[in-house]
Amino acid sequence: MMFEVELLLLIPVIAALLSFASPNGKAAAAVSAACSSAVILASLPMCLKAFDGTVTEYSLWYVDGLSSVFVLIIGVVGLMSAVYSYGYLSRDAEEKEIGAKDERQYHLMFNLFIAAMLSVCVVSSMGILWISIEITTLVSAFLVGFYRRNSALEATWKYLMICSVGITLGLVGITLMYASSVHILGDDPAALNWPVLYAAAAEFDPTLIKMAFVFIIIGFGTKMGLVPMHTWLPDAHSQAPTPVSAMLSAALLNCALYAILRFQMIADITVPGFASTLMIGFGLLSLAAAAAFILISKDIKRMLAYSSIEHMGIIAIGFGIGTPLAVFGALFHIVAHSVTKPLVFFSAGNVIQGYGTREMDEVHGLKKTMPLTAFMLGAGTLAIVGLPPFSVFIGEVTILSGAVAAGMPAVALLTAVFIILVFAGFTRNIFKMMQGEAVAGVRAPKGITRTLPMAILLIITLLLGLFMPESIKDALWSIADWFSGAV
Repeated sequence: MMFEVELLLLIPVIAALLSFASPNGKAAAAVSAACSSAVILASLPMCLKAFDGTVTEYSLWYVDGLSSVFVLIIGVVGLMSAVYSYGYLSRDAEEKEIGAKDERQYHLMFNLFIAAMLSVCVVSSMGILWISIEITTLVSAFLVGFYRRNSALEATWKYLMICSVGITLGLVGITLMYASSVHILGDDPAALNWPVLYAAAAEFDPTLIKMAFVFIIIGFGTKMGLVPMHTWLPDAHSQAPTPVSAMLSAALLNCALYAILRFQMIADITVPGFASTLMIGFGLLSLAAAAAFILISKDIKRMLAYSSIEHMGIIAIGFGIGTPLAVFGALFHIVAHSVTKPLVFFSAGNVIQGYGTREMDEVHGLKKTMPLTAFMLGAGTLAIVGLPPFSVFIGEVTILSGAVAAGMPAVALLTAVFIILVFAGFTRNIFKMMQGEAVAGVRAPKGITRTLPMAILLIITLLLGLFMPESIKDALWSIADWFSGAV
């Protein structure tokens, strides 16, 4: 059906305008939740067709199975974050930290953020993809600096500067890729469309493609949070409102990953193994750095930021290995991380608002003061560190199995060691907060909009770990087989 992509992108844009025109923050939050629900409903038919092998391709748009995974994640994470935002911002408003206009502005930018991320995953041109990723930076910067405190403004400027440098390097990579293809494709306006590039990739200049992918993985890897280009991420996560932190971790990082994967598919046709080696190298480096910082973390949201870096590293390793099994594990891990990390962020958001601090050493007796949040945080912690039967465990074990089967035991061993270190540091920090005497004066956040998103996400991550539907498994395997055939 024509115009289905345009409709998908129009929904959050209209919601942004409606939320800003809403009479109060609660009405704006309702608009945001309705928007994300509509995004899921509007994208579902197109995504299901893509999983069956039917590609939506017309005008500027291209939606296949890989695109569809990321589109659906944005919808689900957006919906959960929008619902959680209702109670979270209401608490801020009660404490006079924000006003009604601030809430409306929040939801204006929240919905524009969703529109920008969706556009990354549905455009066919590498050039427009670059523009869309730049827009996600500009829009989300307002959300990172939402509280306008000095620390938040500093984090915003750091985010803008580092990601702008990164996206500029990404543009250099796109330019080099175009230069490598121009003698084959000419000056056709469609020469930057990824399907066209993919079809002609075998004839591209190998030297230029190597140079292009180096710039691509450094440039877009900055936005993805790969080490050592990650330095914006802990600050932005720690200063942004908690629902925004969840969106940054579970949706925005995926957009940069999506861009890298599109380029990897082309690069590994032209120069087999080069891009994959870089993916594994940056993945292991990111895992090592994340493990080290998680072990010494004091700020709960900064620790969660390094957890996101860890999981981006694991996913990069899976795609770097490149076999169907490893790629299936990486695809599944994208889904698992995206539904699990918001659960932990939302639980942490309750703790931060209840105790008035992000410092984990200052939180004691959580089981007594906030028993429901303590349960959700504990379950979310076990899920995100990859304990069975949660879905993250399936992703990690599949990637490790893929590494061993591909004859990369050293990669598997290093990955396993870093995962164990993260497990030790993360669980020590979180479960220490559960113990001890209750702290006086804690105001536990309450309300269905706080509890429901956490409960839904916990159920999803548990069910995916225990009973992965055959339809999801078949869809991910078909994408893995196709991706692996490309690389």
